[in-house]
Amino acid sequence: MTITVKPNEIVIELSFWEKVWSLHGSFYIPKSNVVSIGEDTPKSYWAELRVPGTFLPGLIKAGTFYTRRGREFWYVTRNHSRIYTIELANMSYQRLVVGTQQKLA
Repeated sequence: MTITVKPNEIVIELSFWEKVWSLHGSFYIPKSNVVSIGEDTPKSYWAELRVPGTFLPGLIKAGTFYTRRGREFWYVTRNHSRIYTIELANMSYQRLVVGTQQKLA
């Protein structure tokens, strides 16, 4: 996964396998729709509905999840050193939770 911060948008490019595991493509998010970006992981609850995606506890959580907080996209594995939570407004997802090795500037 590559996260690029451009003047007017944030681009999250998923690799081939990340697209396969999450059943989703890359994201192009206008900066005007970003409420906040944090380096924390929201709590997961057993009542989350995964449609579609992959979830193997302790290994990978990838795809679209419907939670009490709303519709979320997750791509986090145990190998990621950084996890970013991106809160959104006026988009189909309320939150993106993505793991990466890179540090955002």
